[in-house]
Amino acid sequence: MNKREPAWRVFAGEYNDATLEVKGSGEKTPSYVITPLGAKINRVFIVGVLTDVEPISEGGEMLRAHVSDPTGVFTLYSGQYQQEATDALQRIEVPSFLAVVGKTRTYRLEDQTLYVSLRPEYVREVDAHIRDQWIIETCKHTKDRIHAVLEAKKMNPANVYDLNRLGYSKELAEGVVAAVKHYSNIDLHRYIAMIQESLQYIVPDREQVKTIVTPKREEDKKTEKMKTEKMPKASDKIKSEEKNDPEGVVLEVIRSIEDEEGAAWDEIINKCKEKGLTEDDVEEALSSLMDKGLIYEPILGLIKTT
Repeated sequence: MNKREPAWRVFAGEYNDATLEVKGSGEKTPSYVITPLGAKINRVFIVGVLTDVEPISEGGEMLRAHVSDPTGVFTLYSGQYQQEATDALQRIEVPSFLAVVGKTRTYRLEDQTLYVSLRPEYVREVDAHIRDQWIIETCKHTKDRIHAVLEAKKMNPANVYDLNRLGYSKELAEGVVAAVKHYSNIDLHRYIAMIQESLQYIVPDREQVKTIVTPKREEDKKTEKMKTEKMPKASDKIKSEEKNDPEGVVLEVIRSIEDEEGAAWDEIINKCKEKGLTEDDVEEALSSLMDKGLIYEPILGLIKTT
């Protein structure tokens, strides 16, 4: 009897960076997507904002949905073989906080470019508190994988045995060794930034996140610089009065002028210009806020907050 694969906690930014797939050799042998940080994924647990659901087959049996977290967007495909999940996606209103347990799904183009998505097994509407807790836990897991990659890079060659001796699980050790071999230049600074960016969208208890620290590695100047930066405090949340935070300004303007239908795109731009932003600043901020699931466009030209 095959053991049930663990559901990894991974941000969309890391998952979508994956270009390595390990296919099972038998009918019941699982396949894996291996991320640059060595997450060896067959199943994942994600929480984010459901931003859209649309049928992609004539009869509507197959749906495509997007779930956004602070680092990017997961793409979900659900059909008749995931009927319970499909029914839930059709029923839940957009936007809503969503928890999903899903299996990896891949598509490779002729040029061998790999696209990853998810096939949901379990879908449930949750609240902001659950989303915040998921972000904290996923930051911790991401930090652990960063440390594992740093340890693997010290080895010659990287190997599962020595990573196991350092306390890393067999699954993570195998994934990290494969990742170090496959990804020629893993940008750890990018994933450290993902942790910090994700924490900016919640107001955590500092005791809960004090263990989320940047890796220590003297030869990595970028990482060493990040090590000295402080974790976000509640006071570091979006402050609309600070013009050096265009996303915060734009978000506050939308909240101040939106009604049941939303806020008009042109009015948002005009109000933001009064606060010192350029039109390019506003449009870039709107695009970023949409990607993060903080706003959406229910009707062309109207913007609403989630």
